[in-house]
Amino acid sequence: MANRKIVVALGGNAILSSDPSAKAQQEALAETASHLVKLIKNGDDLIITHGNGPQVGNLLLQHLAADSEKNPAFPLDSLVAMTEGSIGYWLQNALQNALHEEGIEKEVASVVTQVVVDKNDPAFINLSKPIGPFYTEEEAKAEAEKSGATFKEDAGRGWRKVVASPKPVGIKEIETIRTLINAGHVVVAAGGGGIPVIKEDNGHLAGVEAVIDKDFASQCLAELVEADLFIVLTGVDYVYVNYNKPDQAKLERVNVAQLEEYIKQNQFAPGSMLPKVQAAIAFVNDRPEGEAVITSLENLGALIESESGTIIEKG
Repeated sequence: MANRKIVVALGGNAILSSDPSAKAQQEALAETASHLVKLIKNGDDLIITHGNGPQVGNLLLQHLAADSEKNPAFPLDSLVAMTEGSIGYWLQNALQNALHEEGIEKEVASVVTQVVVDKNDPAFINLSKPIGPFYTEEEAKAEAEKSGATFKEDAGRGWRKVVASPKPVGIKEIETIRTLINAGHVVVAAGGGGIPVIKEDNGHLAGVEAVIDKDFASQCLAELVEADLFIVLTGVDYVYVNYNKPDQAKLERVNVAQLEEYIKQNQFAPGSMLPKVQAAIAFVNDRPEGEAVITSLENLGALIESESGTIIEKG
């Protein structure tokens, strides 16, 4: 079925493997674009989101290493914007080249996206998202005194700065994104979960020190553009229960009630598959006429041909 409105959330492995250089990431995205263009060839309208975890972490390290009075490090919202811009450029360039190879006349645009979060979100009190380098306990205490940041011990590996990870409640540029998609353009938006902003009492938007989960930001975007299909890409073709156990089983077509039961059984890893499943559930709950799919980038062709992948419906 062609001419669907599809939001595709790219996993980190679609951009960055082991080599963090710009050239290697551009090469990875050229491969990614060759898969995404299959959806465009199928006649679908495409909005693409992406992560930025490793990239924003690397950029933070670069800023901290060069931090001085004359060259001060930027705050986190600005670093998110910078990575949204650089990855958006790489991705739109790769897609433009892939479309050219296929002889398809289509425009591709990246939208630097501000994602609105609630300033009263409890995530601003319970800081949970680790970012940046590891410190010893002494270094972390010294850094906390100097910057006022919060540090927590991270899984026995050292101390890391933690920031808020609030839920998205709106997307400032949504009308721009709708206008572009309705005009038939391919849109890259909400990169890295978008730039976290809060609405102040005077109605102004202000950036905050936070990281928005890109799966939830992508789901919010998919709802707001009234997508027919929300595809969450990950490293595997299917979601599995009893993963890596002798009785491992892949999920093909599944409904919300079944997935919620599996969540109660702790079948999905927090910080990995769990937010993807939760985002898919939230999308089909909000848009019962839509479907969500969790699968791999490499499986997109099979998804078009034979509905391969884990397909989630309201049920």
